[in-house]
Amino acid sequence: MSATPVLSGTATGNVAVTDAVVLRDAEVHRGGRTIWSHGNLAIPAGTVTAIVGTNGAGKTTLLDAELGLVPLYAGSITVMGRPAGQNNGMIGYVPQSYIAGLDSNITARQSVILGLTGTRFGIHFVTKEEKARAQQVLEFVGLADKADYRLSELSGGLRQRAAIAQALVGDPKLLLLDEPLANLDMASQRAVVELLARLNREWGMTIQVVAHDLNMLLPILTGAIYLLDGHPHYSPISSVLDSDLLTHLYGTRIEVVTTPQGDMFVTPDRTLEPKERDQDTHDTAEAAHFHEHHHPNPSKENNR
Repeated sequence: MSATPVLSGTATGNVAVTDAVVLRDAEVHRGGRTIWSHGNLAIPAGTVTAIVGTNGAGKTTLLDAELGLVPLYAGSITVMGRPAGQNNGMIGYVPQSYIAGLDSNITARQSVILGLTGTRFGIHFVTKEEKARAQQVLEFVGLADKADYRLSELSGGLRQRAAIAQALVGDPKLLLLDEPLANLDMASQRAVVELLARLNREWGMTIQVVAHDLNMLLPILTGAIYLLDGHPHYSPISSVLDSDLLTHLYGTRIEVVTTPQGDMFVTPDRTLEPKERDQDTHDTAEAAHFHEHHHPNPSKENNR
């Protein structure tokens, strides 16, 4: 599959969009209460952004609002140059519970094709072009050799790749993922992150990822939306990696550690733990020594 990298923005019609998502004094209510308000931010096209915050802060609600699935109480959200909900053909979405809405007996190939045909009503045939498109995406995510496996036969990491393939098959410009690394082992997490890195690097894909743990995503992040004190904020990732900010955000002391190689990661402050607690962990100095970002071996990652 080929795609032209985005250099100065994403083309939509005849207009170059330099900001993929723009919030202007946006406010969302649910169940009679304010989820978040005073949202004023702009996410540049071609970036990789984490969405972080405590449970219940409204991270998934932000994705829903960008998709136009949640009405705004006030303000506006523009996605790829148009009001939220009016440009969903340019958005790929990977929900938190991907397989929950599907028959686990369908194959990976069939699930990807649903990304092209799932919105049609009645009986329909799959065209040669649609089959070819599905095959291209399956090859890109490393599932070509398992395309005819049932979803129930795939590991969690491979099912997540199938979910991403389904989101990509419609050729979106913006990819939204709701906790794509949850419940995956470390090897599968690294494989998914490497896939997202390739999408951003080779396709110029704008990516937003809801995440609880930033560490695995840090090598590819350019910025973060953090939901703090009831308001969404956006900053470059270098500004977000601040111990005081993250401590305020999560409500517990967080340290930001830099390795000798220049890599960074976040970790709880162990000095606050009860002395009697048995901790099978490494202190920050020791962790910094071995916390390096290695490039995964594609041949090995594709088997996970």
